[in-house]
Amino acid sequence: MTAPIALFDVKAQQALIRPELDRRIAAVLDSGRFINGPEVGEFEERLAAFAGCAHAVGVSSGTDALQIAMMAEGVGRGDAVFLPAFTYTATAEVPLVLGATPVFVDVEAETFNIDIADLERRIALVKKDGRLRPRAVVGVDLFGLPADWQAIEAICAREGMFALDDAAQAFGAALHGKRLGRWGHAAALSFYPTKTLGAYGDGGALLTDDAARADLYRSLRTHGEGKTRYEVERTGMNGRLDTIQATILLAKMGLLEGELAQRRRVGAAYDAALSGRVGVQRNPTGAENAYGLYTIRLPEAATRARVQAALGEAKIGCGIYYPKALHHQPAYAAHHAASVAGGPPALPVSEALCHQVLSLPMHPYMSEADAARAAAAVLAAL
Repeated sequence: MTAPIALFDVKAQQALIRPELDRRIAAVLDSGRFINGPEVGEFEERLAAFAGCAHAVGVSSGTDALQIAMMAEGVGRGDAVFLPAFTYTATAEVPLVLGATPVFVDVEAETFNIDIADLERRIALVKKDGRLRPRAVVGVDLFGLPADWQAIEAICAREGMFALDDAAQAFGAALHGKRLGRWGHAAALSFYPTKTLGAYGDGGALLTDDAARADLYRSLRTHGEGKTRYEVERTGMNGRLDTIQATILLAKMGLLEGELAQRRRVGAAYDAALSGRVGVQRNPTGAENAYGLYTIRLPEAATRARVQAALGEAKIGCGIYYPKALHHQPAYAAHHAASVAGGPPALPVSEALCHQVLSLPMHPYMSEADAARAAAAVLAAL
């Protein structure tokens, strides 16, 4: 009987490090230092070293990483935060929680990342409209592929905006030899269990080369405290990374380089089998994809449904990320419509991709032969 191929597989990894996990977790249980134990600082040091940046600040989730970063910049009412319309909801909800307005930007059909020309167009519209101040750009490295950070940084420098990298799906990716975590003013990570570096629960981090920002992030994650626990210097939040999640992540760090290499081998196997037959995410020159997901683009929803059904019959996992563009979501539609007087222009690529994309199995414990089998099932269903 042919073995199933899971969309994600966290059990294979756990089997490799279970003794170390048990030892590390037992040490935390014995110490009783469940909040801000020494393992948190140790993990932050290793995380920063891996990314090549000066500072890492562990927080409670990828969403809280985005929120803390924007709180540190004072993002709020009257501010426009530009972000792609084709991504996960967390990227859009944070500006609204802080009173700012998300301005949705279309994405490129081949990279699925923010379209720089459309970003420029929407910044110009907001400036002409005059009701909102262009304040920040959140670039998302979708499915593991770095956004065009050179262009985003240049725009933000010109316009005086904050450049925030939402690298939740892409830790370990690099652009022009520089890993994510060193692009933009700061990068937000998620350690959701299925990420390239995943915890066994929620967790996240902020990476930056700016010491003042890192200090502010540490204060904001702990209720805005100052030099002592009961000195409150600013309004913060409860956004700490707990010690047990930090120790789990420490146990996984030693596997990360090898896992990223295998993800890229699997991605290359998919590309070899599928390029020219279906749409695949294009890796621009200088971009090193972390392959948090491997996502193809099919002609339309009917073809996608047929391929999904065939993969299900073959016991090959798949998923749709994402079935609805953010500006069409009930929580955001009214804000999108009101972001520019007279209504903003359409976002055709984001809308089309929601009916076309399909993510195939991608994890470091599948083989290139598994990728070839999944690809063959896709092609047979076309």
